[in-house]
Amino acid sequence: MSTTKPQKQTKGKGVTDLIAGGTAGLFEALCCHPLDTIKVRMQLYRKSGQKPPGFIKTGINIVQKETFMSLYKGLGAVVIGIVPKMALRFSSYEFYRSLLYRPDGSISTGNTFLAGVGAGITEAVMVVNPMEVVKIRLQAQHHSMADPLDVPKYRNAPHAAYLIVKEEGFSTLYRGVSLTAARQATNQGVNFTVYSKIKEYLQGYHNTEVLPAWETSCIGLISGALGPLSNAPLDTIKTRLQKTTYASNESGLVRIVKIANQLIKEEGIHALYKGITPRIMRVAPGQAVTFTVYEYMKRVLAGETQIPVPGVSSKKID
Repeated sequence: MSTTKPQKQTKGKGVTDLIAGGTAGLFEALCCHPLDTIKVRMQLYRKSGQKPPGFIKTGINIVQKETFMSLYKGLGAVVIGIVPKMALRFSSYEFYRSLLYRPDGSISTGNTFLAGVGAGITEAVMVVNPMEVVKIRLQAQHHSMADPLDVPKYRNAPHAAYLIVKEEGFSTLYRGVSLTAARQATNQGVNFTVYSKIKEYLQGYHNTEVLPAWETSCIGLISGALGPLSNAPLDTIKTRLQKTTYASNESGLVRIVKIANQLIKEEGIHALYKGITPRIMRVAPGQAVTFTVYEYMKRVLAGETQIPVPGVSSKKID
């Protein structure tokens, strides 16, 4: 099994990972949220005798009926959650990775995958699941933001979170957490492993530690596309589960099995892959943005480069 040598650990690296990861998450949300809204609408589409609309038609329908800004429904919940999520993802990944180094300072591909799995589970439980429950409730609302009289039940992310807790209990924010944890674990396990191995290869090929931004973006694009392919059914079932507003005495596993059986029975096995195209289109470029901004911010915070300012030349800080 191949190994990777760790980068030199420096004082304050945990803070650097937190800030760089949080900044990367903010940019990722701003760039890619519309695709996530389209994905959620496709996953929530109920069979009606007509062919389900594709991702382009779904997006056009949202814009025509609810205005362009409706593609950003739930963005508040994402921004509130994604900054700590990304900060937690990268800092926890680096932490778990540091625990898995071999005595000679190397780390195996398998242990890199385990560090990614640990990071995915950590972010799912601490941030992602509550954020996604709120986000999905906001995205599922079919109302026009251009009509002031069309007042939705959930006005914004804080209001949605308040109503969900008030009407359904705090535990509702953790509905589907097992599925979210499984999805995030596989996502980040694959994501970090593929990213680190391709990055390691290119660093050796170019004989340099710092890769061009376009290569970092390409690596993120590839690594980000592989995760959704491995866990699309989990994501579709999770979305249906978190969208429901009624309380149930059934266990989470029973409800998960019921939703899966109902989907397959009514719409076929392919229904488990609803929204896979916009999900890949959202996650892959999202990871390209995330890793590019993350690597850049790490260099900025380490004093190795400067944030460019119009009219001011950017020079490496010695």
